[in-house]
Amino acid sequence: MAVELRTPEDSDPSLGDSKLLDAVRKSVGFAQEHGGIGLTKGKAFNRKFTKWAAENFNWPEYSADELLRFQRVLNEEDVKPVFVLHKLMISMKLGRHVKDKWRFNNKAVAFVRTPGALQVALTKGFLFEFDHSRLQRFPFIAAGNWDIWLNVINVDAQSGVSEAALLKTFYGVECVGAGDREFWHHASFLMWYVLNPLCWLGYLVKTELDGRHSASDRTIYVKTPLWKKTFKLDTDNELCPHLVH
Repeated sequence: MAVELRTPEDSDPSLGDSKLLDAVRKSVGFAQEHGGIGLTKGKAFNRKFTKWAAENFNWPEYSADELLRFQRVLNEEDVKPVFVLHKLMISMKLGRHVKDKWRFNNKAVAFVRTPGALQVALTKGFLFEFDHSRLQRFPFIAAGNWDIWLNVINVDAQSGVSEAALLKTFYGVECVGAGDREFWHHASFLMWYVLNPLCWLGYLVKTELDGRHSASDRTIYVKTPLWKKTFKLDTDNELCPHLVH
């Protein structure tokens, strides 16, 4: 069954939770100001743009300050949001390579003026159509689909759910040690295919709790207001009403 999406109002403040939406809008602005985004000989975004993106995108874990602690320069593949942005813009046909520049097309420029519609387009493009295996160090594909993942997370992440709990629900796996290859393969898949995309699009927010015995137990995911404003799911009627006192 296809997942039904609503289009948030363009003025909805919850759109501010979408890091990917923010990155696309900023990148279009950069390209307009600089006559496009410079490319390397291999057709990757060049270091000038990659460093600018790391300084200006809303990704603390991929910020220039964080990444430049470990390396002297930043290439496209060093900043995963930039890599994703480039591949996603190609697959969504929002621009093209013209000689030594990436140029956004009129459709992309128009989308920037309608952020609600752009968010929905990015959701379709990044959740449902993007090849997430290119983000994994060791590609592994587990069973499942977005209809299942979204409907389960819709209920379980209403008040917060751990990564470990989701892994047990979806795949019946629990961590039995650092060498538990089955667990870590499934954990990598769930993170790169499901949880990170939902966080990058502003539908989930994750926090790290102290005092738990493993990273997957410490990592807790909660839905943002943007989730309810975008997804229309079969499990919506299972959610407990929010009481106002």
